[in-house]
Amino acid sequence: MRLTPTVLILGLAAITTLPGCALVAGGAAGTAVMMAEDRRTTGTYLMDEEIELKAASKLREQTFEGLHANVTSYNRRLLITGEAPTEAIKARVADLVRGVPNVREVANELAIAAPTSLTARTGDGYTTAKIKTRFLDDKRFAALHVKVVTENGVAYLMGIVKREEGVAAAEVAAKTSGVRRVVKVFEYID
Repeated sequence: MRLTPTVLILGLAAITTLPGCALVAGGAAGTAVMMAEDRRTTGTYLMDEEIELKAASKLREQTFEGLHANVTSYNRRLLITGEAPTEAIKARVADLVRGVPNVREVANELAIAAPTSLTARTGDGYTTAKIKTRFLDDKRFAALHVKVVTENGVAYLMGIVKREEGVAAAEVAAKTSGVRRVVKVFEYID
């Protein structure tokens, strides 16, 4: 049974009348609303979190000179973004994270380049926030169905979407200042 946002909000209102529960319930309810609206199962949602943690841990255990890599999992598809100094290191990173349990596919989008600066990464974070905010205003798709990762001005879009939703999301992202290019890493349901 999927809970509607209205039911979840009413449940939150009832829970928050109990002393000391408001903060914990608010965070839990926010997560519950996101999970209720997500097209992934709850198990897959949690598995994606685990995949990201394990993949990031594997990368930290290795020493790759000149590597800056981020990992993002959506529906057990692992996206690698960032910069690698050589094609060989790019391939080794993909092989390493491919071994994480429950990863069914790896999209290796590492660029062969020097690592971006902290300033560029901060700008990418700001660009991601702008894209997500613009998604909220667009009624052609649900903002929660699209995950956004921005790396060096490239917006990567992940999610389980209908083709028309993917096109709309890419259009919104492409028209956002700070975006040089959009890469769709969607799974389509139609």
